[in-house]
Amino acid sequence: MPHSFARSVQPRPHFSGLHFPRFRCLHFLPGAAVLALCLGMTACSWILPPPQTRGNKIDADQLKELVPGTSTKADVTSLVGSPTQKATFDENSWLYITETTRPRVARTLGVLDQGVVVLTFDDRGILTGVKRLTQADAIPVSVATRTTPSPGTEASFMQQLVGNIGKFNPTGTGGMGGAGAGPGASGGGL
Repeated sequence: MPHSFARSVQPRPHFSGLHFPRFRCLHFLPGAAVLALCLGMTACSWILPPPQTRGNKIDADQLKELVPGTSTKADVTSLVGSPTQKATFDENSWLYITETTRPRVARTLGVLDQGVVVLTFDDRGILTGVKRLTQADAIPVSVATRTTPSPGTEASFMQQLVGNIGKFNPTGTGGMGGAGAGPGASGGGL
C-alpha cells in the first residue's frame, strides 16, 4: 500500500513561461490569432455599403472644357447640368456641391470627400471664373448654445402649485377642466 501512495504523489511540472516541449506549435498561436483577427476585420468591409455621392460632381475633364471668356450659361448647363445652388445675393455665381459619404458605426454618415465648384458669369452670361473648393477651404462654424428667454415661461414651484388650484376636477363636471365648462359654454353665465 505505501508503494501505490508514493506513486500517486509526483512533483507537478513547473509552468513558468508556459514551455510545453510536446506542443511546439503553440508559439505560433499569438501570431495566428492576430492574423485571424485582421482577416476578420477586412471581411467586414465586403458587407459595407458602397460610398454614396450626393450633389453634382464635376470631373476634371469637364472643367477643362469650360473656357472662361467663351463658355456661356447654356454651354455650362448642357455640359455639367444645372447648378446645385445659385449664390444667395448673386444670380451669376453657380455652385456645384458634392459630398461622398459612407455609413459607419450606428449608421452615422462619415464624410469621405467634399467639394464645391464655383462658376461665375458676367451680366451677359459669359463664364468669367472657375474656382474649386475642397474640405480644406471650409470655415468652421461655432454653434451658439445659449437660448433666448421668453417671458412668462419661468414659474417657481409655488406658482405652479397654486396656479393649478381650480383647474382640475376629478369628476369631469364644472370648473375649467370639466366638459362643457369654460368660455363659450352655455348656461351658468353672468
